[in-house]
Amino acid sequence: MDFIKGELIEIVEWTDDSRDTLTHRFADADKAIKNGAQLIVRESQCAQFVYLGQFGDAFPPGKHTLTTDNIPLLTRLRSWKYGFDSPFKADVYFLNTRLFTGNKWGTTNPVMMPDEDLGVVRVRAFGIYDFKIVDVRTFLREVAGSDHDFTVDEFIDVMRSRMVSAFSDAVAAARIPVLQIASRYREIGEALLPVINPAIREKYGLQISSFVVENVSVPAEVEQALDKRSSMAAVGNLNDYVKYQMAQGMEKGGSTAGVATELAVGLSMAQQIIQAQGALASTDLMSPADVARRLNVNEPDVIALIESGELAAKKIGSTYRVRRSELEAYLSR
Repeated sequence: MDFIKGELIEIVEWTDDSRDTLTHRFADADKAIKNGAQLIVRESQCAQFVYLGQFGDAFPPGKHTLTTDNIPLLTRLRSWKYGFDSPFKADVYFLNTRLFTGNKWGTTNPVMMPDEDLGVVRVRAFGIYDFKIVDVRTFLREVAGSDHDFTVDEFIDVMRSRMVSAFSDAVAAARIPVLQIASRYREIGEALLPVINPAIREKYGLQISSFVVENVSVPAEVEQALDKRSSMAAVGNLNDYVKYQMAQGMEKGGSTAGVATELAVGLSMAQQIIQAQGALASTDLMSPADVARRLNVNEPDVIALIESGELAAKKIGSTYRVRRSELEAYLSR
């Protein structure tokens, strides 16, 4: 009798002290669960029975006695027509349903994102998010699988690219300019939750409670072009700036060489600004598709406006390009 008792499981439970385990498969050591065994599910846990690869009953926190009455799905799968009075075997998965906080996400490689001001730009981004399991079966089926212990570290590796993809899709759907993302991290993270959560829940059984964007960066050449564009705005009219430089040199009673030096400085600044204008030339041109999105019309309508002469554009090869200034002029009519 002692041997028989040793081959039966009377208590099924999971004592988790790791704080980083998402799912745990109960180690039965090839033993059977006895009729009337006690299932103990602690707070922030959920227990899911799986029989021959099929999902059976799930149990919330509490103490449960395993009888035919409270395992109807398993009873049906096992074909116990009149109840069972013998031991049975089934896999029991415990899932940690608490909130997991401070998980990092980030782009391994730059992602291409459309922007009304910059065109299509390569962007790197990273931040943190909090999540919890809300659909046990979906999470087991799509993420954790049959692992004995599935940890947060494994989850982060699995989900990193998926989170970046969700972030990119959400930003594109919301049409948030890249430069605005950089100035409103938390606000935009909260605004993205309603966009990200439906897809994350449906695909992976998760709910993102907090999604924080900590940094968004663009390539160095784009940053330099933006800095120079700021310099242009600060300098204003180039002719006035050069005249001012010359007048300053004369007021100081400088020599011809000194005035020439002041002028050289002004011309150097002018040259840098002209180079900046060249660097921004590509971002100043818009395709008919870009204009169509701006006007909220179809692309053929934009081409018709261009070909009729109502909207100024230049033809490069077989495609049209519209300067932003021309579009603004058209909109101000």
